[in-house]
Amino acid sequence: MIKIDIKHSMNSAQGRIKLECQTMFDEGKINAIFGESGAGKTTLLKIIAGLIRPEFGRIEVGDKVWLDTQKGINLCAQKRKIGFMFQDYALFPNMTVKENISYASHSKKKTEELLELMDLKNLSKIYPKELSGGQAQRVALARALAREPEFLLLDEPLSAVDFKMRAYLQDELAQILNHFKPTTLLVSHDLAEIYKLSHKILELKGGQIIKNVPKNEFFTQSNISAKLRLSAVLLEIKRSDIMVIFTLLLNENLIKITLSEEEFLKYHKEVKIGDTLLLSIKAFNPLIINEKIL
Repeated sequence: MIKIDIKHSMNSAQGRIKLECQTMFDEGKINAIFGESGAGKTTLLKIIAGLIRPEFGRIEVGDKVWLDTQKGINLCAQKRKIGFMFQDYALFPNMTVKENISYASHSKKKTEELLELMDLKNLSKIYPKELSGGQAQRVALARALAREPEFLLLDEPLSAVDFKMRAYLQDELAQILNHFKPTTLLVSHDLAEIYKLSHKILELKGGQIIKNVPKNEFFTQSNISAKLRLSAVLLEIKRSDIMVIFTLLLNENLIKITLSEEEFLKYHKEVKIGDTLLLSIKAFNPLIINEKIL
């Protein structure tokens, strides 16, 4: 069991906010953090990793205390058994694939196991600049797992790859996490990814936890009545007379949804290209739902 209790002031697009997070994570489970940009997701990960010292905090991992600001306890990042995978992977450019992984591991056997398991043996002597996005993702994840972490932190781990590769890597990631079973904290904006990978979902808004529930409960809690809810990426916003047309990517299909100007200004004026939106389909009438207002 991992217990955290954090209070920390931070800057956001809305100004100065207070990040407050008190929760527990079950051992071996995948926990997703979901919320709009600036809600405090990455800041929370960096506090857990020991990269940011909070104003107040306590982190317990099993019977060990990593952080207790009241008692002056604050283990440095190197002494916390953390695996951290960043959005940009942060691979060492002057090291080969094998050297990147072995740098984080004290065991040659573990390095070889990860190379084999993640299909990287043939790439072991290659440098990061020669890797594709999917290959770099696997190397970064292997390096994060090489430390045999008690807590694996994944910050938008698949955001740098294209849609088709992302769907494939989600399946790969699920298999790898199921094999090693680290306690995992996954930051993602992709609801489909969260549904596929997580066991529990913690939603942050303005630094505050507004939901902290099992996955199935999260996706059934909405007060929106609908036969079907789908996740789609907004590709284009186009105005036509008094109408606004959204072009969205749903799986590999393009769909267009027409909104009135009034509806757009009331509910969706803050959405931008690249946002993930929820489509609520009811009685053959697709309704577009901005995840930010759920």
